[in-house]
Amino acid sequence: MKTTLPALLALALLSTPALAVSPALRGINPVGGQRGTEVTVTFTGQRLADAQELLFYQPGITVTKLQAGKDAELVATLKIAPDAPLGLHDFRLRSATGISALKTFSVGVLKEVAEVEPNNDFAKPQPIPLNVTINGVADREDIDYYAITAKKGERITAEVEGIRLGLTLFDPYVAILDTKRFELKTSDDSALIWVDGLVSIVAPEDGTYIVAVRESAYNGNPQCLYRLHVGNFPRPTAVLPAGGKLGEPVTVHWIGDVLGEMTSNLTLPASDDHNFSLVAHDERGTAPYPNAFRLSPFGNILETEPNDTPATATPFTPPLALNGVIGAAGDVDHFTFSAKKGQTYDVRVYARQIRSPLDAVMTIAVKGGGNVARNDDSGGPDSYIRFNAPKDGDYIVSLVDHLKKGGPDYAYRVEISPVAPKLTLSTPNEALRRGTQTMAVAIPRGNRQAILINATRAEFGGALSLAASNLPPGVTFEADTMDAGTGTIPVLLRAEPSAPVGATLAQVSGKPLDTKLGDIPTAFQSTCELVLGQNNVVFWSRTVDALAVAVTDEAPFSIEVIEPKVPIVRNGAMDLKVVARRKPGFTGAIAVSLPWNPPGISSKQDIVIPENEDSALIPLNANGGADLKTWKIVVNGTYVEPPPPGAPAAKKGGGNGRGFGRGRLTVSSELTKLTVAAPYLALKFDAVSVEQGKAVDLAVDVQKVADFPGEAKVTLVGLPNKVTTDPTTITKDSSEMVFHLKTDEASPPGETKSLFCQVVVTINGEPIVHNLGTGRLRIDKPLVKKATSGGKPAVSAASGKPAEGRPLSRLEKLRLESQERAKTKEEGKK
Repeated sequence: MKTTLPALLALALLSTPALAVSPALRGINPVGGQRGTEVTVTFTGQRLADAQELLFYQPGITVTKLQAGKDAELVATLKIAPDAPLGLHDFRLRSATGISALKTFSVGVLKEVAEVEPNNDFAKPQPIPLNVTINGVADREDIDYYAITAKKGERITAEVEGIRLGLTLFDPYVAILDTKRFELKTSDDSALIWVDGLVSIVAPEDGTYIVAVRESAYNGNPQCLYRLHVGNFPRPTAVLPAGGKLGEPVTVHWIGDVLGEMTSNLTLPASDDHNFSLVAHDERGTAPYPNAFRLSPFGNILETEPNDTPATATPFTPPLALNGVIGAAGDVDHFTFSAKKGQTYDVRVYARQIRSPLDAVMTIAVKGGGNVARNDDSGGPDSYIRFNAPKDGDYIVSLVDHLKKGGPDYAYRVEISPVAPKLTLSTPNEALRRGTQTMAVAIPRGNRQAILINATRAEFGGALSLAASNLPPGVTFEADTMDAGTGTIPVLLRAEPSAPVGATLAQVSGKPLDTKLGDIPTAFQSTCELVLGQNNVVFWSRTVDALAVAVTDEAPFSIEVIEPKVPIVRNGAMDLKVVARRKPGFTGAIAVSLPWNPPGISSKQDIVIPENEDSALIPLNANGGADLKTWKIVVNGTYVEPPPPGAPAAKKGGGNGRGFGRGRLTVSSELTKLTVAAPYLALKFDAVSVEQGKAVDLAVDVQKVADFPGEAKVTLVGLPNKVTTDPTTITKDSSEMVFHLKTDEASPPGETKSLFCQVVVTINGEPIVHNLGTGRLRIDKPLVKKATSGGKPAVSAASGKPAEGRPLSRLEKLRLESQERAKTKEEGKK
């Protein structure tokens, strides 16, 4: 859906090149809506005037109307399908000039009600019916009270969505009280819903009950928006089993609800679904938020009680998923299986990952013998063991809570599967507060944009090829081969000049180049860190399984890298030339940088093509271990909007760390070859010493590694203050060079251990800079000279040189110094 800009802005664009600057979203109100309805949502932020589309990652929400035109506000009408999945829906805002960071919108099942202030007086609560969702805000030192009526024996549940909305660091507290202000149930954090609160009771009598919501430390703010679900709906805190085999029927037991356990029968989808979950439902209603449920390629077994000793362990045959509950404090569950020597399985616990309060500790032992392995948290928040059977026989898998706790909802699932290869592709985390870019691609028409792709190989190795599908029309994808030892490379997306403005959710895939490895399962994920706490600890994030790719209006510039004709050598340096191609009227400064460096290569990050200029040099350096190969690199060029007159200075990077502030436009160069080679020569330094105010020759042996044409210029670098020498030249046939070092009486005494030579070899008119070392120079204070019996001057221990002759080696100087000391001692005896 396209939006016409105001006439004034349109006239301005006729005289000034358009800037494809991405929009920034700050506020969403309301932050959710009821499925089966239409809801009008107001978005606030910056650079929203040319908004054209809301791009949702999950099905069920369509935009029927988009009212753009204002820079700081956008109004959209969302149609939520009756069967839209409950819970969070991830989206990005696409404008004609960019794409926003990821945000979420919550879909509920209950009628929506707005908070009505004032409702912070316990004696005057806001009356609400059962089975509604209240959209409210927990301000500083604010407590919101809501009054409901219920019959004796009726279930009352109150669940608050706070931090899950991804807006700010918000730790909500919820409570159910009677009219005498006695707390019947309270909740600050719930394992089921992270740090949000959930309370559920059975009404002890007919009457009025009060639901209270606040920030747990009374430290709210206007961004602490919440969705409070209140009703008599079911809210089980666990499901057993917590997963099932793809395409098969399964009976699940809902546990933890205050009215008791219930069961449901369902058939699982035939293919894996990243967003799959289960929602509890009974004759009274539907839970407002789903329970986690895993889809897997193998079946289930439920624990058979009693199984709290190895002798009563529940038997199973892997591969299989073990499901059970640590039902009471001190409970230990046991399972038994047989294995042949050398059989290997991945044994992974799912407890915290399925929102169970269980902190599982898993042990695998020989039946009747000792432990084979024990683990607490190496699988992330849960236990993981790579089991390799040491011999034929029976084995015991046991689980216990780390603190020996237990309860009716301490559910777990243990998946025991054969070791199998898997490839996981991902973008770096989107964390604007940490200074990352938005992990979506916005390509101006006729231009390019790069993004980094990470690869994690499990149980296989080798080179990979990457590809992308479901790209917007007119967009192509280019990626270099990802070598066996490489885990990250830049990929480039290019939009044709005629590509229509729009966006899709692209699928990024990869496969090994070695066809003998066959088809390896591949997953793609991109994680957005939405809420960070102190020290940038991540409190809430969302992970999506597609890459948002947008085509935007043309940009007023593009950038090119002048491909080097020569390699960069180990322990060498290079200046990479970047050229800006500006459209008429665009004169702004452009920051240029490499978003990714090949292993062993570093690049300077604060290089800018100044206003009205067309090029800049990016210094590159290679360490001694840089991989010897030809890489494909890319350079990003970023224009940051200048602040409006009178505005406070923005932080480095153009914003406040959350995508707000000055707008940014980034384009990329083509993928450019950069070859890393071995040095053309090696050097071996003599160690020399000299007295202050005197001179000494430093000899350096030259060992040719590869031929080079003409002369190479050599400069000795790292000399102490007031020590000088002249550059020299060598050829491919040189075997030695000598630097005549001149010191001053004020040259600092002591030893310098980091002399090196900068050797510049020129090929094809371009320099190949070597930094080769290291040499040592010691400067001594003058010694008192003594005459020999023959009247000739003794060899100076400081200079290491006799009256005539070549520079002495370090060993020769030490010998002469020893001889001088012995002679002086002998003369003293006489």
